[in-house]
Amino acid sequence: MRLDRAVDAYLRHITIERGLSEHTVGAYRRDLAVYLEWLSAAGIEDTAAVSGAVIARFVGERASQDPPPAATSLARLQSSVRGLHRFLVREGIEPEDPSGRLRPPKTPQRLPKALTIDQVERLLAAPSGEDPLGIRDRALLELLYATGARVSEAVGLDVDDLAHGDVLRLRGKGSKERIVPVGSFARDAVDAYLTRVRPGLAARGRASARLFLGARGAPLSRQSAWLIIRAAAEAAQITAEVSPHTLRHSFATHLLQGGADVRVVQELLGHASVATTQIYTHVSVDTLRDIYATSHPRAR
Repeated sequence: MRLDRAVDAYLRHITIERGLSEHTVGAYRRDLAVYLEWLSAAGIEDTAAVSGAVIARFVGERASQDPPPAATSLARLQSSVRGLHRFLVREGIEPEDPSGRLRPPKTPQRLPKALTIDQVERLLAAPSGEDPLGIRDRALLELLYATGARVSEAVGLDVDDLAHGDVLRLRGKGSKERIVPVGSFARDAVDAYLTRVRPGLAARGRASARLFLGARGAPLSRQSAWLIIRAAAEAAQITAEVSPHTLRHSFATHLLQGGADVRVVQELLGHASVATTQIYTHVSVDTLRDIYATSHPRAR
């Protein structure tokens, strides 16, 4: 089978059958475009001509670039290549997987960066209280911190997802749905946005079911949400790096510091494995030290 057709079939599979997000599919598409370009330069156009040695040479050349790619980028590239060849075997297009012996590089385990509770409060209070877009931004920030939602999940919310009052329906990776509670501060902020701001924004654009709208009435984008978070961090004079995931990290860290069970946090975050959630337990080492120092008779 021609490699370009194989890649197209695989991308359709992960989009339609596996239901991966547009962001994830885009990353796979970019990685496989690099792979196809390299194979084409090597004179390989058919899936049957790809061997384990060919893949090893491709990965080796990518790893030896100057400057070398980040370990996470190389790991994702290898994952894209393995996913393609495993798909070809499952579909009966090829009898064997030439990527079977490919081993991902070890990636450094980075502890999530979380804000302190004081920093979060300053961040949430940063948007202007009376400006319409400030009211919208406050609702978005409050909702992100209250639910631990990914930014893509938050901007993908429809108004109907709030129909259950004090809980929210989020659609995560692979279109998996989960229900999370919403605290009173976030509910009040969202209610203020829905009653005072959203109708005016909706009148400026085409009818949309999305909860968060931009200044022209179109659904708010991930990029716009990122800019809202950055602007709030600057207004709050937070010098630490604040990324779109910062409020999600802070949500998980503060729950664990408050005594929440790691499996409950796993459910709230929508992690498939508790091992993914357990990285947040390392962030609470300072809390463990404090408890040990005050509780153990021979700690001091």
